[in-house]
Amino acid sequence: MTPESLLAERPPGCLTAPCCLCGRPTTAPVEVRHIPPDTTLYACPEHATTVAPGPVAHEGVPLPSPG
Repeated sequence: MTPESLLAERPPGCLTAPCCLCGRPTTAPVEVRHIPPDTTLYACPEHATTVAPGPVAHEGVPLPSPG
């Protein structure tokens, strides 16, 4: 947290993302899968336990080999 965010008129924006299962936007997205190179799928808290987990960005997903 920075002093600027503490003194701001409004709090800093939060991450919103559509649920990969129901499609509804959520302000509490749960990262469920990372698809290289730059796609991350999120689920709403209601569906986070029903989506089969996949590799996430911090797990070091290898890029597919060419050819």
